[in-house]
Amino acid sequence: MTAGRRFRLALACLGLVIAVGTAGYVVIEGMTLLDALFMTVTTVSTVGYREVQPLDAAGRVFTMVLIVFGVGSAFYLFTAMAEAIVEGAIGDSWGRARMQRRIDEIEGHVIVCGFGRFGRAVVEGLRTARVETVIVDSDPAVEAQLAASGALFVAGSALADDVLERAGVRRARAVVVATGSDPDNVFITLSVREKNPRLRIHARGETDAGLHRLRLAGADQAVSAYQMGGSRIASSIVRPSVVDFLEISTPGKGEHVDLEEVRLEEGGAVAGRTVSEVESANPRMRVVALKREGESIRLIPDADTKLAAGDYLVVIGDRAALDRLAQESSAARDRPA
Repeated sequence: MTAGRRFRLALACLGLVIAVGTAGYVVIEGMTLLDALFMTVTTVSTVGYREVQPLDAAGRVFTMVLIVFGVGSAFYLFTAMAEAIVEGAIGDSWGRARMQRRIDEIEGHVIVCGFGRFGRAVVEGLRTARVETVIVDSDPAVEAQLAASGALFVAGSALADDVLERAGVRRARAVVVATGSDPDNVFITLSVREKNPRLRIHARGETDAGLHRLRLAGADQAVSAYQMGGSRIASSIVRPSVVDFLEISTPGKGEHVDLEEVRLEEGGAVAGRTVSEVESANPRMRVVALKREGESIRLIPDADTKLAAGDYLVVIGDRAALDRLAQESSAARDRPA
């Protein structure tokens, strides 16, 4: 039986004893309901303040029986209450320690600071892409929800340096600053940039001034959810077919057509081929962009462009073709035999 159930059982037992004691004094001694309740409570609590009226033999025997059962029930209640408090505190402490150990073991993850509507959307997208995520939020209600979902999280404000350290800011690949306050987002961006200069920071801004200051603070990308949403609605009115295409090609969202980023690794089967050869081997897929270190991104690279290890390809096409290209692009040791 859990501590919580024992506490509820003890409370019910004590309530039953008080109810029986009150009824007994009313029947045996003819007391009023209030006097009987007063006698029962003072007897059970062993206070012994005073007797409402002199007791006859039957009343004294009843009082002795009430003391035995009442004090026992009260003692059991206090014990169960202390056990529930201690067990809850220890359970919370153990659960947080275990969570922290899991976070300490990962690297290359994404930290999302703030789990409001914007942060939830980011986490959902990362989860769909199977990216390890650590959420930072100080709202107790959010903490309970995250604990129930099994997500990795740190309870606390991202404004505190120790909270960012516990979230693994020095080992992360990116941080999303998604609180609803521009000043807080600027401060968090400055703190993150100080702790990990190489980290990519994506920050949410509420105002034009906030977006400007986020960029000055070191954010690699500063976005406004309102501007993005408004622009998307306007585009859906003016260019509905384009928006429909973007919907089906959003990474991880399309059921048949999808958009993906693939890195070419040394020893993979794709490095050394041309764009034309890659597309010919995967007819239901097209290369729409090429990113090479030290160069600007190339949209629709030439068919005779020779690909090299370290290149990033942005490809669109059938999901099976994209998965096949990802396997071919990986080193031989990572590909299934």
